[in-house]
Amino acid sequence: MTMISYQLYGSRNWDLSETLGMLSRAGYKYVEGYRDLFTSEKDLPKALENAGISMPTLHFGLEQLEADPDAAFALCRSVGADTIYAPYLEEAERPVNRGGWLAFAERLQDAAKLTAAAGLKFGWHNHDFELVDLGEGETPLDLLAEAAPDVSLELDLGWVVRAGLDPLTLIEAYGARITAAHIKDVAFDGENTEEDGWSDVGFGQINWRPIHAALQEAGVIRYVIEHDNPSDHERFATRSLKTVKDL
Repeated sequence: MTMISYQLYGSRNWDLSETLGMLSRAGYKYVEGYRDLFTSEKDLPKALENAGISMPTLHFGLEQLEADPDAAFALCRSVGADTIYAPYLEEAERPVNRGGWLAFAERLQDAAKLTAAAGLKFGWHNHDFELVDLGEGETPLDLLAEAAPDVSLELDLGWVVRAGLDPLTLIEAYGARITAAHIKDVAFDGENTEEDGWSDVGFGQINWRPIHAALQEAGVIRYVIEHDNPSDHERFATRSLKTVKDL
């Protein structure tokens, strides 16, 4: 059965308790956390409990995990999360060649082993910079998947489309390595510029039905609905959830 979650980053400009209440009323049972939330909300477990919502996955910076793994693992236990996804690399920190990406893959592999020893799972969440062609059609994400075998993938389908690639091709290529998918839609050209060109799921240019079928075939049961900058997060949350439930 598919678990439909909501990435709370899209609601960072709203009060957390009000957001969780809105999500609960809309029909969400799960959310995914992000780093700033963990420092700004001191009673996050209680807020989740009050709303009747669980947080099975969260985003946590790789550097922070490496610097203080015990804090990351304690955070997971406090909110009931079983999986950490490292979400991002600042532009200045991104490798610029194949060797650099292989070295970064070693860091991810070490983090996965460390996390597994604590009884948790670890993965990487992509943007578009891991999908550039390094030569002969090979991308940084290909290298990470190959050189860090214990690292799962949280495949962000909106960024896949923004990178000019076919989600179906990547789902087939990575298969069981994908343990969650970010369900993020891309607005049609020239639309939703005030929302950074993103769209409510089902109201943009992505054809979700074949993607859903491919994800199910690959065994992906965690869908995380996301929009980086909605002007109305309740509109986004409710319309997107209906789209996904109707697939």
